[in-house]
Amino acid sequence: QVQLVESGGGSVQSGGSLRLSCAASGYILSGKCMGWFRQAPGKEREGVAIIDGDGDTAYADSVKGRFIISQDNTGNTLYLQMDNLKPEDTAMYHCAVKYAAYCRVGLWGRSFYDAWGQGTQVTVSS
Repeated sequence: QVQLVESGGGSVQSGGSLRLSCAASGYILSGKCMGWFRQAPGKEREGVAIIDGDGDTAYADSVKGRFIISQDNTGNTLYLQMDNLKPEDTAMYHCAVKYAAYCRVGLWGRSFYDAWGQGTQVTVSS
């Protein structure tokens, strides 16, 4: 079973930037469907950005134009570049992966994904 470890969270002021990383030790992420999700206190976990095995991406309306999901060339790390952060982006951010050897179409549903990281906290102050 793959272990996903997120990092890069922190506290920033509104308008600031952070880059989150999701590393999978001993597991190649390239070709997989992956996603970033977030959960604020008292709210449901929601999808932020997803990427499929072809590298096609999709974003929640609330982050379009501000966040970018990507993978490094080695296929070992997933990233989420977050710019122009807003207080409403404050949440615990989790990465997720689907185990299928090659995934052509990513989905937003949480049940689509097989493994999740523990999360990294992002706090944006106004």
